[in-house]
Amino acid sequence: MTAGGPRLAIYNFGLHAGPEGDPRVEGFVLREPANFEAAARASGFIGRSGYRGVPGPRSWGQQVFPRFIEGSGFDSAPSSLSLWTDIESLMAFSYHGVHADALKNGRNWNIKPSWPPLVLWWVDGHRVPDWQDGAGRLEYLHDHGASGRAFTFKEPFTAGGEAYAIDRNKVRRIAQENAKGQADLLAHVLTLKV
Repeated sequence: MTAGGPRLAIYNFGLHAGPEGDPRVEGFVLREPANFEAAARASGFIGRSGYRGVPGPRSWGQQVFPRFIEGSGFDSAPSSLSLWTDIESLMAFSYHGVHADALKNGRNWNIKPSWPPLVLWWVDGHRVPDWQDGAGRLEYLHDHGASGRAFTFKEPFTAGGEAYAIDRNKVRRIAQENAKGQADLLAHVLTLKV
């Protein structure tokens, strides 16, 4: 990853409907590699944190979870942390193609959250966020609402802290370009068990 202008970080967190190995979450587990590969091929993707002890990218610090995990019976939960060049690129990846298929089926694998499922924030070009940053920003968003410190696609902000209007045409253009390089992945995930 190279330094430069502000970059967009995203952290998401949820709780599965069952423990690891439970048939209710098999569809999620089967799709995870394709989702990571689709992100890597997506326009605007900079990088993602891996998970300690799991082959792949290095972990951006020790993985921690927001307080919403307390009382769930789980000591770990599905979450991800990544960096993108801009909100339109992230939105094109998130709501189209391979990842859109996962979002469509998420209700089958996860419990309905009482917290925001994701948080966005801007980081300086030289910084890489860590898991603590993500968990803390998600809690902040839940407690205080959207602001330049922690926001969502529904209420986005610029790196300077001003409200931002997403360029939906740019999102569509990026999604169309991404689709060309991810057709094989989408064909694959559409064959998987939900």
